[in-house]
Amino acid sequence: MTSSAARATPPESPPQPTTPLLDIRDLEVQYRRRRGDPVLKASDRVSLDVYPGETVGVVGESGSGKSTVAKAALGLAPVHAGSIHLAGRDITQLGPRGRRDLSRIMQVVFQDPNASLNPYLTVGRSLSEPLEVHGMRAGPELRQRVADALERVGLPPEAAERYPAQFSGGQKQRLAIARAMIVDPQLVVCDEAVSALDLSIQAQILNLLAEQQRGRQLSYLFISHDIEVVRYLSDRIYVLYLGQVMETGPASAVTGTPAHPYTRELLDSAPVADPRVQRRRNALDAERRSARLTASTATASQPSHGCPFAPRCPYAIDICWAERPPLVPTNAGGLTACHRYPEWQALHAQGASTHD
Repeated sequence: MTSSAARATPPESPPQPTTPLLDIRDLEVQYRRRRGDPVLKASDRVSLDVYPGETVGVVGESGSGKSTVAKAALGLAPVHAGSIHLAGRDITQLGPRGRRDLSRIMQVVFQDPNASLNPYLTVGRSLSEPLEVHGMRAGPELRQRVADALERVGLPPEAAERYPAQFSGGQKQRLAIARAMIVDPQLVVCDEAVSALDLSIQAQILNLLAEQQRGRQLSYLFISHDIEVVRYLSDRIYVLYLGQVMETGPASAVTGTPAHPYTRELLDSAPVADPRVQRRRNALDAERRSARLTASTATASQPSHGCPFAPRCPYAIDICWAERPPLVPTNAGGLTACHRYPEWQALHAQGASTHD
């Protein structure tokens, strides 16, 4: 999403309650590709919270672990260690019945709307299912709830009689949002919910999500690889890399004065309108892709106590390889996992000035 594209309007930041709606602490999710292979930590001691009425963005490139956090919160990924509390209940300890009850509190919008829309059912039937699961019977009240849900996402009530294949990609995502919202959840997890859409439709969907939030204590956990998209919608942002939190803080601070070199890299990779700047960035991106391949190999064999970003960080020194950096406070009210904060910011400014 570029600066020249239509921009979504983020909601005003609500006053923050004292108790988070979603509270993730020291989350570890591990996988093995095959028996005998080393353990891969898709999520490595991640702590994250979402308060009522706010939007929390989680951003990082492919393999950063951002979607793993979302899947763990939804009960779709095995939790090796840590806790996930939703509305005060540890969801890692719940059985199928308990998870069904919590589906009234938490819903999800996936990247592919077809994941929540049965192609063989009319839209009305697909939207009715969540209500029926929670005890509402077929009848005038249910039909009215479906019509209201469609209207809230900008679609006519007649859409209930049509099938998903009769809608465009953007309209299908509106339907997926309507299905998630129809039970009046407190939290909606949006996992790459706009990444498959073109820029103009992205902005429409982001504005739609913001509109759904106004007038209610609705929270979003918004997952995306695109830091520009996350910037427009979020109150707070978590930046993940190889399963670890690199930086977190208010969205304006994380994107305006990034406190971690990886966040700076994500921002520098965003497309810009100036072709000269874009050519310079393309050259840097080529270097980073090469560094990324080297880093992937190095990270697989490096001690787990080092900084995961060290293999591709231009500011890494010995301590970065030897010790995992703790999250330390930043000047802008956030946290960063960088041994060289704020020293690296001055080095970056000096380096940037030599290329202007």
